[in-house]
Amino acid sequence: MPNPHPTTRDLPLDPSQSALLFIDVQNFSCRRDGGEFGHLPDEEVARDYGYFFDRLENVAIPNMQRLQEAFRAAGVEVLYTTIESLTKDGRDRSLDYKITGFNVPKGSWDGKVLDQIAPGDDEIVLPKSSSSVFVSTHVDYILRNLGVRQLVLCGCLTDQCVESAVRDACDLNYLVTLVPDACATYTQERHDNTLRAIKGYCRQVSTDDLIAEITP
Repeated sequence: MPNPHPTTRDLPLDPSQSALLFIDVQNFSCRRDGGEFGHLPDEEVARDYGYFFDRLENVAIPNMQRLQEAFRAAGVEVLYTTIESLTKDGRDRSLDYKITGFNVPKGSWDGKVLDQIAPGDDEIVLPKSSSSVFVSTHVDYILRNLGVRQLVLCGCLTDQCVESAVRDACDLNYLVTLVPDACATYTQERHDNTLRAIKGYCRQVSTDDLIAEITP
């Protein structure tokens, strides 16, 4: 009897069973005046987060915009998740977020996707209150309803919420494609370390190559 399951992760995308998910590309954590950074002095932001904001502006966000445009043109579902509590006081947050001090109140500006990749009128946005979108949202249920088997991931932070999503999606039987040049974290070392760590869970494809893959 033939094996019905893929035997490799290195399969090109089938647009009819694929989706693109942007992770935490939002005002809270990707803008200088967002809730995570707005209270910090300029010298601290420049010292500790200069690399991050430079990569976002010059590499990650431009590539996210290109992916968004290409996937929409190919008729592929585009989804978003952002850190945002289901309550104003954040009482529903994970213990990890409570200890960290992350609370993006329900309905707040901080919880909105960046204007540069603003969701379309009929695109799905999922608020999450844990590192992995698969833990605190019903994204798995939604993806299965959409007929998705191949999931493309990008966003922030490469070594935190993005990595968590890669591992969980893999365990839930999705074929995962990560787009490293559409991801960002606080240092190049952290970015590179996580790419090595999760290499066995996903294929890693550049923005250029992935767009070529879905463009007729």
